[in-house]
Amino acid sequence: EELCQDNRRKGRPQLGEVEGILLSQSTCNEWQRIQSFQARPDDLLICTYPKAGTTWIQEIVDMIQQDGDLEKCKRAPVHHRHPFIEWARPPQPSGVEQAEAMPSPRTLKTHLPVKLLPPSFWEQKCKFLYVARNAKDCMVSYYHFQRMSKVVPDPGPWHEYFEMFMAGKVGWGPWHDHVKGWWKVKDMHCVLFLFYEDMKKVMPSPQDPKCEIQKVAQFLGKNLDQELLEKIVYHTSFDVMKDNPMANRSGIPVSIMDQSISPFMRKGTVGDWKNHFTVAQNERFEDDYEKKMAGTNLTFCMEL
Repeated sequence: EELCQDNRRKGRPQLGEVEGILLSQSTCNEWQRIQSFQARPDDLLICTYPKAGTTWIQEIVDMIQQDGDLEKCKRAPVHHRHPFIEWARPPQPSGVEQAEAMPSPRTLKTHLPVKLLPPSFWEQKCKFLYVARNAKDCMVSYYHFQRMSKVVPDPGPWHEYFEMFMAGKVGWGPWHDHVKGWWKVKDMHCVLFLFYEDMKKVMPSPQDPKCEIQKVAQFLGKNLDQELLEKIVYHTSFDVMKDNPMANRSGIPVSIMDQSISPFMRKGTVGDWKNHFTVAQNERFEDDYEKKMAGTNLTFCMEL
């Protein structure tokens, strides 16, 4: 209750709810339209929990699709290249409208958990690319994102946010259910399931061709030669993307994202949670994590 008042005072929006999952109120208002979204068989849907490397995988996919043509990849900011299907903020065109106006083949983006995905994606047998990132780093990244983004609730102090995240009281719902849901459907549908931490492992050494990028290319039906692969590894590295105005959200007004509070592309590392979690928090988190992840063979690397 206090947090609600706090958000109203700061002019921050509240979240609404669909089937027990918190989503932005404007998304809830558009829900019927989002659910009846018409997927096309050649759609590629990039799926992630928030702050799991979404922009990164979007850039990688775009570079592969454009055969490494940097000019083509700079044709528009990443959020215009890949419509975000559940995004809604009237009077701007919604994600559904952007997607409907786009010629095929489309690459689209969502943070929706499996149970909320518009059914036509399954019916049309689309390709899904899912990136999962360990829960602790997701929590820290999401916290900093909520501090600077004016269109999501204020996260409050870290210790409060820690509790909210564990309880799944954040936009797009509990992390645990999200990753478990996508892990479960990966063998029933055309899903390439990647781990953020695996993508990071190869990044410091561009000589390493066994990159996750090759997996993505093969999934998209493309063959990358060594030169193109290294070009993509370089241009999708964190430091280069951080300076790329088509990826770093620098064109977004301060009234929406105040990057002086925390940059949109903040660190892009594995294990930053250690700079935030207290020993007691880590113990609580581990106990809770073990209960919630029991019965799945899905394992995460928490540090490199």
